Amino acid sequence: MVQLPAEARAVVIGGGVAGCSVAYHLARLGWTDVVLLERHDLTEGTTWHSAGFVGQLRSTVTQTRMIMYSAGLYPELAELTGLDPGWHGVGGLRLATTPERHEELLRQAGAAETYGLDMELLSGPAARDMLPLLEIADVRSALWLPGDGWLDPAGLVRALAAGAEKLGVRIVTGAEVTGVEVRDGRVTGVRAGEEFVRTGTVVNAAGAAAGRVGRLAGVDVPIVPIKHQYVVTPPFDVPASTPTVRDPDNIVYFREEGGGILVGGYIRTPEVWDTAAPLTDPRTLFAPDMAKFGESWESARRRVPALAGVVPGGERPEAFAKVVHGPEAFTPDGEFLLGETSVAGLWVAAGFCVHGLAAAGGVGKVMAEWIVDGAPEYDVFGMDIRRFGAHARGARWARAKAVDSYSKYYDIVYPGEERTAARPLRRSPAWPRHRELGAEFGEKAGWERVNWFDLPGDGSPGSALDGDGERFRPAGWAGKHWSPAVRAECLATRDAAGLFDQTSFAKLEVTGLAALQHLCAGDLDRPVGTVVYTQMLNERGGIEADVTVTRLGPDRFRVVTGTAFGVHDAAWLRRHGLDVRDVTSAYACYCLWGPKALAILSELTADDLTFGYMRAREITVGYVPVLAQRVTFAGEFGWELYCPSEYGLTLWDTLMEAGTPHGMRPAGYRALDSLRLEKGYRVWGLDITPETTPREAGLSFAVSANKDFLGCQALTPPAETLHCLVLDDPRRICLGGEPVRLNGRSASRVTSGGYGHRVDRSIAYAYLPVTADGHVEVGVNGTWTSATIAEGPLYDPAHSRVRHLPAT
Repeated sequence: MVQLPAEARAVVIGGGVAGCSVAYHLARLGWTDVVLLERHDLTEGTTWHSAGFVGQLRSTVTQTRMIMYSAGLYPELAELTGLDPGWHGVGGLRLATTPERHEELLRQAGAAETYGLDMELLSGPAARDMLPLLEIADVRSALWLPGDGWLDPAGLVRALAAGAEKLGVRIVTGAEVTGVEVRDGRVTGVRAGEEFVRTGTVVNAAGAAAGRVGRLAGVDVPIVPIKHQYVVTPPFDVPASTPTVRDPDNIVYFREEGGGILVGGYIRTPEVWDTAAPLTDPRTLFAPDMAKFGESWESARRRVPALAGVVPGGERPEAFAKVVHGPEAFTPDGEFLLGETSVAGLWVAAGFCVHGLAAAGGVGKVMAEWIVDGAPEYDVFGMDIRRFGAHARGARWARAKAVDSYSKYYDIVYPGEERTAARPLRRSPAWPRHRELGAEFGEKAGWERVNWFDLPGDGSPGSALDGDGERFRPAGWAGKHWSPAVRAECLATRDAAGLFDQTSFAKLEVTGLAALQHLCAGDLDRPVGTVVYTQMLNERGGIEADVTVTRLGPDRFRVVTGTAFGVHDAAWLRRHGLDVRDVTSAYACYCLWGPKALAILSELTADDLTFGYMRAREITVGYVPVLAQRVTFAGEFGWELYCPSEYGLTLWDTLMEAGTPHGMRPAGYRALDSLRLEKGYRVWGLDITPETTPREAGLSFAVSANKDFLGCQALTPPAETLHCLVLDDPRRICLGGEPVRLNGRSASRVTSGGYGHRVDRSIAYAYLPVTADGHVEVGVNGTWTSATIAEGPLYDPAHSRVRHLPAT
């Protein structure tokens, strides 16, 4: 091994496509003092055997933008290095053979319009015209994406590496990292054999070995190496211009290679590569397992009948030109692991399963921006390693989730559909009562959360036998995982009261008024007992966190944020010098909301309950000490009631016993989502993101005009703002991502949507020009539906039900 420098601005570990892309983009942003270390030769971990498929249309805006950026990077690399990055822009077909898959293609076509992707929805015969090899008797439709294609992984890495070196990066192969030094919670250097490189920034891009590298620094990286297999047939004059094909109903994909066809698939019974030291040897492959590959191969033979003559003995490895059976680095949810870990300065760029090669350029871009500028251009929370909590440290949990994700990769993912792997894990103290009440559970961040409660079967209004609720079942996908119980819970909250379990919401105790004031856009310097709704912004004015902050003492605060955002928000606070303690598991939280909430709680306490909106007070409920906060996410009068967890079951029972005679119902998160839509309450990650400002989101009321705070200089007058849309057809329900046309032109996409049961309207939100009014069109499952731009909120626009005591 050549001698390493004593010091570097950054060290990248891993010479695959991730590491080379990060190094290249760091150098492009001016960090040229970068060292990349690879234990073997470049690409010899997992990159080298990638099938190389590039499908630009993904399930999220950020994924798609990253892949679109990557496509634009290839000519830049070719011009800089003179090397061919291995791009084959042959286009791609996605086939649908069932009504359900056809509906998925319709939704994907709508999403493609919002991204500005060229696409065309084809019939089966039209697809065969593009690829005469196809058997299309069962093909209902196909989505044609001319921007799709495939990459040669070696060519792409060579170009990225050459570009990085040309900009000043030093690439050292044959250098195995044996240690990552950490001092006082911050990375200080990397050890490779006898040599040590001092650095304050390390990027773990070690692919399937990222877990092992993370452990060198005491960090758990939930990477699960899973065996993945594809074959290449002997040549039979397949044109190089042949488009890529995905046939998800038959769990198979294929493309041209060397005049033959490369065939792969995501099998239902994947096998984990159990090893403590992955990628010790270069170019690791496993023995062919044709029995496991049988379903994908038979699907390919049906779709391309010519394969039967080319490979008559498809069960024998020697019948193929090549069988590749290698490890892929999977994650618990099948998405990348990006961002800074719990060790300051130690970053990760791993988990390049499924579409890693396609998005490699985009990954390098966002990682470099994150490291150099403090925040990436795109909203990458869905890829942020901090989306997982402490439960992700467990190898068994990560394994169960990753295997489930792999085995269902080609399944249609319906909105609201819940996976069952590695559950239950985190449970509220009231979970046993929820189960007794017939709760339909969902899961978020490991928490079991009630979606809705079963209706009684006695035929009473709103019961399961009533039948009236069924007429509100949405058309299409929105009605797939749905219950009339949601409507019953919404109306009970409007007319009497609803009891919601929000124990899963993350709770952070923070010390330090001055630093917290600088981070929050709202004014926190208010009397003890005040609750402030506010946002924390990045330098661009984008919303990094959407929280409520309760002042518990002169210098002590409780920050409450969404269930999945606690780790992310705590890291943001700590990064800016605050002392943070996560107390999520220490407290149960039940929300009692509705016009009869005051009467119900008055029966259980002698304490004064008339304290004002956005105020907090210590009270006793029954026998239980409670912090009551006059806050609502439902648009009805009431409180968030916090108690130490050991009192949680008692408090739930106490509230249920007192509330049921008043008509109170226990209620779940599906009802809460409906209620918040009617009130225009925003959800971080959907309606508001690090890419949107409070002014764009209609949250200027939460921004103080009397102080300086992080991001305040970026808050310029917006060109677009979040608008409320009311669809003309109430059974057409938006789920998020639907295209919106203004004056006949593509203008936006839906951020979130649903049905408002108190106002009986189908509601959606979308960013549109500030001056937009009148009507728009929304594409719901392939059908264009007229919608009215409405002044929000639709329910109780004067906020009287929230701010004033209910009439007795």
